[in-house]
Amino acid sequence: MTLDLYGFGPALAAGTLMTIKLALSALALGLVLGLLGALAKTSPYKPLQWLGGTYSTIVRGIPELLWVLLIYFGTVQLMRNLADLLGIESLELSAFAAGTIALGICFGAYATEVFRGAILAIPKGHREAGQALGLSRPRIFWRLILPQMWRIALPGLGNLFMILMKDTALVSVIGLEEIMRRSQIAVTSSKEPFTFFLVAAFIYLGLTIVAMIGLHFLEKRSSRGFIRSAG
Repeated sequence: MTLDLYGFGPALAAGTLMTIKLALSALALGLVLGLLGALAKTSPYKPLQWLGGTYSTIVRGIPELLWVLLIYFGTVQLMRNLADLLGIESLELSAFAAGTIALGICFGAYATEVFRGAILAIPKGHREAGQALGLSRPRIFWRLILPQMWRIALPGLGNLFMILMKDTALVSVIGLEEIMRRSQIAVTSSKEPFTFFLVAAFIYLGLTIVAMIGLHFLEKRSSRGFIRSAG
């Protein structure tokens, strides 16, 4: 028995590639924002603590779909005003860029709490040992804190990435042709909703399995020295 995709196989493959690109782009942005947010929340300076807490609270309190719509349509108006100011005929933000920003901001807000928990889980004695060796604060962070924080935070970040990959479907509402958008186009043309939505479900499942395998190897690699020392 063969699955008839009515010639939409290449389109679904292109949508899958777009989903992967979107997820990885949002992941990169979200990791940076999450790390900055965690450093702000664990900072001894009150204004930075307030800034990090405000970011994570506001972003997590608003649904991801609303962020996609707000950023896309908000930036469209902003770009138009900027184009009029600069005398440019057309200036706009693509659906891919808007989706990356929206999903990256949302991922970063949740990653802030994951990184924060990882930082707090590192014994203070490790920082004191670095200071006793005469290391500067940036060097202590990059050489002592960051490797341990990464190992502790990795499982939580992996779960957030699984959610992020599924949230890429939300960007279809602003016209980005990822898996769900391509599936909807195929359904409209073929009148076979069950077939194409089932195919989309298996594609997402396959991406999740691949991500889980990659996460397993990352966790194993990041824990090698820790396992040896613990043994």
